[in-house]
Amino acid sequence: MIGQVPLDEPMLVEPGMAPEGGEASSTGGVFRLIFEVFIENRLAVIGIGIVIFFVLFCFVGPIFYHTDQVHVNLNIENQGPSIHHLLGTNNVGYDIVGRLMAGGQTTLEVGLAAALLATTFGVLWGAVAGFVGGIVDSFMMRIVDALLSIPTLFLLLFLATIFTPSVPLLILVIAFVAWLVPARLVRGEALSLRTREYVQAVRGMGGGGARIILRHIVPNAIGTIVVNATFQVADAILLVAYLSFLGLGVPPPAANWGGSLANGVNYVFAGYWWQIWPAGICIVSTVVAFNFIGDSMRDALEVRLQRR
Repeated sequence: MIGQVPLDEPMLVEPGMAPEGGEASSTGGVFRLIFEVFIENRLAVIGIGIVIFFVLFCFVGPIFYHTDQVHVNLNIENQGPSIHHLLGTNNVGYDIVGRLMAGGQTTLEVGLAAALLATTFGVLWGAVAGFVGGIVDSFMMRIVDALLSIPTLFLLLFLATIFTPSVPLLILVIAFVAWLVPARLVRGEALSLRTREYVQAVRGMGGGGARIILRHIVPNAIGTIVVNATFQVADAILLVAYLSFLGLGVPPPAANWGGSLANGVNYVFAGYWWQIWPAGICIVSTVVAFNFIGDSMRDALEVRLQRR
């Protein structure tokens, strides 16, 4: 017929465009779309900038700004900001800037490690419960519900008073109360994903449960996992501050922002603002930054799902 395109003639497609009715589902295209939407969010860029600043400030700053954070020097206690001590000193003569650097290392290490541990364990727990279902799912999730019924702060105080505080212990204690939320989220995703055609196909081909969970359930729930992980970091930093403010953080001469804030509160009526405001600003800024990143990641991943 006139105007009919021969079947053996290749169809020309403009570069970067998918054929009509098709789907641009390449991995590079998906990640590029997520990245573009993420970068367009100004709050996301601000959040990343704040996180990078604090990482450089805490881990690279001590190389250029040398202070003694071990030995007490009562001759310079409670001094105000000066050329020699940019933000003054605290009640035992520690330089406040150096204290913020040392405290930031502990706070960020505990926050990131606890969030990673809690997210990993919670994802595996929720994926197994949702995929297996039945009595196993009911038993596993009743454990989660029972732990969620206990106030988080009470559980933290109970665990922190039993064991001697240290950085590894703080990571384990915070992760112990933080894995519950990702477990519930991933369990909900697994309940939906286990009925998909590709999961049934893997089962039909003899694929085991471990392979389905690790290769199909978890990767397809990665959006929920990544977004929750960023919020987990912010929550972990706040929990470190809570415990340290209550005197259950790492013991001196180790430092963290919550401990610095708790120490400065004792001098709130003496007008020593430099012992309170800097640590508080560091905690709030870091937590807000990770929340900005989490919100932006959620928006970016929602756009990806809409394009699918």
